[in-house]
Amino acid sequence: MPNTFTQSKEPHPVKCVLISMYEYETDEPGEFQYFRDAEGLEKTHDFPYANDGIWSNDDGLVAMTVGVGAAKAASTTMAFGLDPRFDLTHAYFLIAGIAGINPRFGSLACTAWADYCVDGDLAHEIDAREIPPAWSTGIIPLGCDTPFSQRSKKAADLFHNSELYTLNPNLSDWAYKNTRSLDFSDLDSERLASYRSRYLEFPEAQRPPFVLKGDNLSATRYWHGKLSNQWAERWVEYWTLKKGRFVTSTMEDAGTLRALSQLATADRIDWDRILLLRSASNFTMQASDGMTPLQSLHGGDGGDENLFPGYIPSLRSLQRVGSKVIHEIIENWKRFKIAPPA
Repeated sequence: MPNTFTQSKEPHPVKCVLISMYEYETDEPGEFQYFRDAEGLEKTHDFPYANDGIWSNDDGLVAMTVGVGAAKAASTTMAFGLDPRFDLTHAYFLIAGIAGINPRFGSLACTAWADYCVDGDLAHEIDAREIPPAWSTGIIPLGCDTPFSQRSKKAADLFHNSELYTLNPNLSDWAYKNTRSLDFSDLDSERLASYRSRYLEFPEAQRPPFVLKGDNLSATRYWHGKLSNQWAERWVEYWTLKKGRFVTSTMEDAGTLRALSQLATADRIDWDRILLLRSASNFTMQASDGMTPLQSLHGGDGGDENLFPGYIPSLRSLQRVGSKVIHEIIENWKRFKIAPPA
């Protein structure tokens, strides 16, 4: 299909950019497939800077997959942001993908809108088998001598704005209020109910799918388990000064937001128009009924190769929630082009 954007001398005005992480070449759906079908993203455009192309429709929505991991996400997002074919001056960005969810706050197929994204990769690390007995973790903030202590001013200056990304809370609140009443009863199943029922100590984990507000920890290393979950909770509290709460675990968002923040600094995009949405394909830790971390990582007692017990429902809820906000933005473009919803 011809690349229609290159046929125009003027950059193509974009209303909304959908950022997914991956899509399969087989019939199995990835994060993008249900969005592509629902939004009629039929136009394709060459994008040699990444593994996949770019998709669009006639309503002003553009979509891309940035790849798995922070490095791929950052480089692809930056390449897109500098592409002269696109006018991103007023564009909204919706980062939408699956995630692990902290059972303290959510359940399988839940969707969470984030105010904060914390980088979980930038750190000192000592193997847990060699840390001092009093330490709870061997992962230490850069510039600190002990876990979660105050870091030096030199380190704070050097890594300024590297570990924490603060999004527009008015925009995420607006998105949450527009989606919190969506019905997901058709996505629930006996399988999901049986799996989540094992998390007896976490009432929120036993609920059917719902929409919530909750913050994101982004680390390319795919960690899992109760002790790592405790570290993640404290890590998010540390960097947000206890304003945020760890709800979703992802591998790309710090990279994507690093690129978007630099594009915003260069006035290519508006930082206040970024939304981060993640849906729960799995829990970030095991249940306390005898399940081991390895069994939990594999999605069940039998070492099932399906790593994500809530995979398909999470893709469905992700698309349903994300599309609702995309439509609100595009259908009210005259108003939202001028300023983000407050």
